[in-house]
Amino acid sequence: MFHFANPQYLLLALAVPPLVWWWLRQRGGALRYPATRPLNRLPGGRGKWARYGGAGLRGLALLLLVAALAGPRWPDRRTRLDTEGIAIQMVVDVSGSMAEPDFDWDGPTPRLEAVKRAFRLFVAGGDAEGNHFEGRGNDLIGLVTFGTRPESACPLTLSHSVLLKMLDEERPRSLPGESQTNISDALVLGLHRLHAAGPRRKVLVLLSDGEHNVNPPPSGMTPRQAAQVAGNLGVRVYCIDAGGDGSTIQEAGARADTLANRVEGARTLQEVAHITGGRCFSARDTKSLLSVWREIDALERSDIVSFQYRRHYQGFAWFALAALVVWLLVGALEQTFWQRVP
Repeated sequence: MFHFANPQYLLLALAVPPLVWWWLRQRGGALRYPATRPLNRLPGGRGKWARYGGAGLRGLALLLLVAALAGPRWPDRRTRLDTEGIAIQMVVDVSGSMAEPDFDWDGPTPRLEAVKRAFRLFVAGGDAEGNHFEGRGNDLIGLVTFGTRPESACPLTLSHSVLLKMLDEERPRSLPGESQTNISDALVLGLHRLHAAGPRRKVLVLLSDGEHNVNPPPSGMTPRQAAQVAGNLGVRVYCIDAGGDGSTIQEAGARADTLANRVEGARTLQEVAHITGGRCFSARDTKSLLSVWREIDALERSDIVSFQYRRHYQGFAWFALAALVVWLLVGALEQTFWQRVP
């Protein structure tokens, strides 16, 4: 599709009408002659053509020059790229319980650290524990982290190295009032960030290890209500229950992570996934965590033809040449057919 590489230069076209008006206001020279009666027999009308035609063609030449400055171009359709392009919003629990070292990845590993390593494989590709990941190089991926309050750690981006660096810097929240689990607001913020993806297919991956225990959340929504919003927007939510092997944990400022709470947290994640048409997975150890990411990777691959091109045809030279030709034509006409006697 035809477009301009530097459309801001098109604003210069606003100066063309005043210039044309100025040219029309200019008066030619005068010649003193004792009587004009002998001139009445001469053919008339050519002076008006010379005046308005010259100003109009000069204006056209300037418009062509402005268009040339704006960089007109159109894509070479033979170089169109076919990509797998979806938008994935990762929503990761960083509450205090994610510091529990109940995963085994070359030794005892905290839950959040295991999540970081598995997510890196999902995004960048690689192999681990018999699972192969191709990577998601063509997908927009963003990151929202949450404890008591959600935060947008990284907007949707194709710069996955920056995304992974931002995730590596995340640590489990340990301060009182910051280490609880607010699933509702995390979902709401994740959906808001996905809006920037436009018409792409949108997916949200929610990873948590505990029960939603911020009541009432600032959004005023329960996790189920937030899931209904996602379903209405057509956003599928995949939930990963990364509760480890079930050891008892005491979050700072929160009640004990009892078995009943764990069951309630798992039920909440299952309902969120069901409402949105997604799936809920349980990841109790490193092997199951990698298997979950591998399954999500296989489920969410959709071939979408993107409108990006390797090469464009540049039209600025043709527009500049046309401007020069029109300007020379005006000069030639004013020296011949449009020549006027002062």
